[in-house]
Amino acid sequence: MTPTQLRAFHLVAESGSFSAAARDSGLSQPNLSGQVTALEKAYGLRLFDRLGRSVVPTETGRQLQEITARLFAAQDEAQALLAGEQALTRGHLRIAADSAHHVVPIMAALRKRAASVTFALAIDNSAEVLKRLLRHEADAAVMAKSVSDPRLHTVRLRGDHIVLFAPRGHALAARRRTPLSALAEQDLVLRERGSITREVLEQAMAAADIRPRTIVEVETREGVREAVAAGFGIGAVFASELGEDRRFHAIVVADTNLAVAEYAVCLQERRRVVLVRAFMDEAARLAL
Repeated sequence: MTPTQLRAFHLVAESGSFSAAARDSGLSQPNLSGQVTALEKAYGLRLFDRLGRSVVPTETGRQLQEITARLFAAQDEAQALLAGEQALTRGHLRIAADSAHHVVPIMAALRKRAASVTFALAIDNSAEVLKRLLRHEADAAVMAKSVSDPRLHTVRLRGDHIVLFAPRGHALAARRRTPLSALAEQDLVLRERGSITREVLEQAMAAADIRPRTIVEVETREGVREAVAAGFGIGAVFASELGEDRRFHAIVVADTNLAVAEYAVCLQERRRVVLVRAFMDEAARLAL
């Protein structure tokens, strides 16, 4: 095998097609296809399943992609070390986050330092955000999931707590504070599994043997808000994210610790890459 063949394989695996890899890398599609084909023939195996214009790594291809991700991450780190702060004048940072609320201020601070840096931001629940980071699909992440993992470097951004919110006119809306037991036989509107908000609330209810009547599952925070506003039930959200919305009344759970926190995270092996380090530095500077 040659470094060129591995690079071609990695570009195609990351892009999901030969045409996208060619477009993103500036290399010709025949060149990339030839390099990957030569690698496959050299070892007598198939690295991709071709599905029309798209490709999906085979099991061997997926394992090789994990290796090439580490290989080229190390190469990027070496380049960043040699380039020093000059690398901040350009570059592209892939960020995964469980909420735009906590990550956008970090991005804005970094953009002030380097206006030419571009960003790709993916929003998902905390479990999926962590998967993206570990699969090298994101360079940095902001999430509420606290993970003790030697592969990760973590900066605590801020503490927070979960509050309930109900539409005005709901039976609980007149209360500023309520015991957790008030949720028994209530309709709840929650994020999908993998959401820290849902995980913390469900664990607290299970510990107190509190069972809601129904749970309406919605995939986005915006969807949860609209479902609550439409009368589907009581929602739960980080206090800092509720904001001012006249449709809702915030309710503090008085007798249960629903404390949470938000973290900026990157892979230990990539923390010296200039853009990643700059992101984490800005996160530490903005931490409360």
